[in-house]
Amino acid sequence: MKKNTHPEYRPVVFRDRGADFAFLTRSTATAEQTIEWEDGRTYPVVDVDVSSASHPFYTGRTRLLDSTGAVERFRRRYGR
Repeated sequence: MKKNTHPEYRPVVFRDRGADFAFLTRSTATAEQTIEWEDGRTYPVVDVDVSSASHPFYTGRTRLLDSTGAVERFRRRYGR
C-alpha cells in the first residue's frame, strides 16, 4: 500500500450541543478543538447540528414548519 495517500483514521468525539449528546468513534474528520473524554484522554471534537439524539426520525418528535398555510389547505382540500 502506498504511504501518505490516506488520511489518518483515529478516535474523534462528535458532539450535538443542542441535544447535549456526544459519542466517541473512529473517523478521518479533523478538528481544531479538543475535549477531555470520560476515559481521561483528550480527543478532537467535531460539533454537529443533528444527531440521533436530536433528529425527529429517531426521537419520534416531528416538527411541522409551515408559514404559508400549505398543510392546512391540503387537509381542507383532501379532507385529512
